[in-house]
Amino acid sequence: MTVTYVIPGAEVTGLERFWEVIGEAVNGPDGYFGRNLDAFADCLSGGYGTPDDRDFVIEWRDAALSRRALGHEETARQLRLRLARVPEVNRARVAGELAEAEAGRGRTVFDWLTEIIDERAPGTLRLL
Repeated sequence: MTVTYVIPGAEVTGLERFWEVIGEAVNGPDGYFGRNLDAFADCLSGGYGTPDDRDFVIEWRDAALSRRALGHEETARQLRLRLARVPEVNRARVAGELAEAEAGRGRTVFDWLTEIIDERAPGTLRLL
């Protein structure tokens, strides 16, 4: 039987809130399902609450609201945080991504998340 995890998009107000919402959707109150992009990708690969047979879907309701909340402004905020701790070798790349986000261009946090889902759990994402 296919398990459905519901992300209530109206509750996603930023990346930190997304981690809480997805954790609760998959693993119940105070549940964990990643707190950064790498951990989220790992969780989607299995063993962190999703069924072993990988028969699940992620139903992201009101995805348009989340898309706005996780848009270029939130992306710029996240990239500023990343820039403060990224190794020197990657600073120019992150600074370039930040400049793009501040100009309202480029991939957004919403894009990062949906791309990870599509890569690690193909065919499971339903944007509603």
